Amino acid sequence: MHRGKLYFYYGTMGSAKTAFLLTTAYNFEERKIPHVCLKPAIDTREKDSVIRSRIGIERACRWIYNDTDVYRFAQKIFDESGEFIDWFLVDEAQFLTREQVDQFSRLVDDYGCNVICYGLRTDFKSNLFEGSRRLFEIADTINEIKSTCTCGRKTIINARLDANGDFVEEGAQVEIGGDERYIAVCRKCWRNKRIEQSSRNVLPFE
Repeated sequence: MHRGKLYFYYGTMGSAKTAFLLTTAYNFEERKIPHVCLKPAIDTREKDSVIRSRIGIERACRWIYNDTDVYRFAQKIFDESGEFIDWFLVDEAQFLTREQVDQFSRLVDDYGCNVICYGLRTDFKSNLFEGSRRLFEIADTINEIKSTCTCGRKTIINARLDANGDFVEEGAQVEIGGDERYIAVCRKCWRNKRIEQSSRNVLPFE
């Protein structure tokens, strides 16, 4: 009987989460370890479903839609491949629904396969994503992929930028195709920037 685990590797934008996933997939491929790469279909503008890292490497994957039952989806993959899949690698796991995280956990418990989820912890308002929250609640193993702010502290916030380079504090949680509009910063820099912006917006006494 296989004994699997549900893993959650989280970090801010630009912390090489996707690169870690792709490197892991490459290592499994070299060792002929059965695995499948998955990704929530938040942005389906590309014809092919791929996981792409900022460093320029990519790999084909299967899309998870918002209404996908990933437990049944995995069973279908087992049937298609005709073999046991040891590892499921999930990119952008913050976009999973609570139910899908639970379905992955059931997959681990019932079949003994391993599921590694890579994703963000919080959005640009510093609020937890639904998928990330559930992973923090039930994952067997949780690891942080750390990155460094320009000031030298650890990045915590995924700040969204407007056209002037100011931090945005309102808007939809998910912005399709807007990766270039984000910067990962530490909590102190995030706070100081917001204070600076607030002071600029205060009208002087007349």
